[in-house]
Amino acid sequence: MTERKKITLPSLFQKVAQGDPITMLTCYDFPTAFFQEQAGIDMILVGDSLGMTVLGYDTTLPVTMADMIRHSQAVRRGSPTSWLVGDMPYMSYQPSVESAIRNAGRFMAEAFCDAIKLEGGAEMADRMAGIVAAGIPAMGHLGLTPQSASALGGFKVQGRGAAQAKKIMDDAKALEGAGAFAILLEMVPDRVCKLITERAENCFIISLGAGPDAHGQLLIFHDMFGLFPKFKPKMAKVYGDAGKVILEGLKNYASEVHNGSFPQPENWFKIKDQEYDELLDLLD
Repeated sequence: MTERKKITLPSLFQKVAQGDPITMLTCYDFPTAFFQEQAGIDMILVGDSLGMTVLGYDTTLPVTMADMIRHSQAVRRGSPTSWLVGDMPYMSYQPSVESAIRNAGRFMAEAFCDAIKLEGGAEMADRMAGIVAAGIPAMGHLGLTPQSASALGGFKVQGRGAAQAKKIMDDAKALEGAGAFAILLEMVPDRVCKLITERAENCFIISLGAGPDAHGQLLIFHDMFGLFPKFKPKMAKVYGDAGKVILEGLKNYASEVHNGSFPQPENWFKIKDQEYDELLDLLD
């Protein structure tokens, strides 16, 4: 692709106004970020999902600020023009508004993120407001919020009942009122997402398994390419089975080393005969 201008918050809102859906993906490393940059992805989320997809934990809870900063730095180097969102890890913002602002600031100062994301609704509105008041763009996250999966009864769809759906809608308004520029709806029924999207005034809505009627879509990169072996979420579409290709390559490599067909002369380096003879003389 041709070199593009830096994605900005006004340019994202312009896309929304024009009815042009926003593309958003997770990313955790430099090479993947480079490819997403070349593909022209609008927004990149360095998600705390890296705890599961990259670090091998069963949940996102063990992920630290140090983990998030290091991975965010790598992604920024790979994608200099995307709108980069750093995901606030567990207990980096829940204790207090002060801790939320301090840790959000680290994403901006140390990893050159454009924004942060935090989970939770009305109960986190004061954290959202404090971060925004500090001059840091902030994104909300409702529905299935993985950091609260234990309290939610596991990784389940949220908002299927009318009362719970109403709570999610109220939370969305609370976050918007606190200054959120966007809200991610994860595993929320499509018609609930549509209602929230239609009622959003000063923020835009991103869907992760919440249907087609949001202002944009998010997918987990590892789910898209068969790179997370534990399970395949229903909300994911596999655009290429890279996991299968990688596994076959690894097996072929092991087989070729064992049978002696790798390496071949084109895979190693040589020394000139004269230099080698001189080396033998030196050894003698």
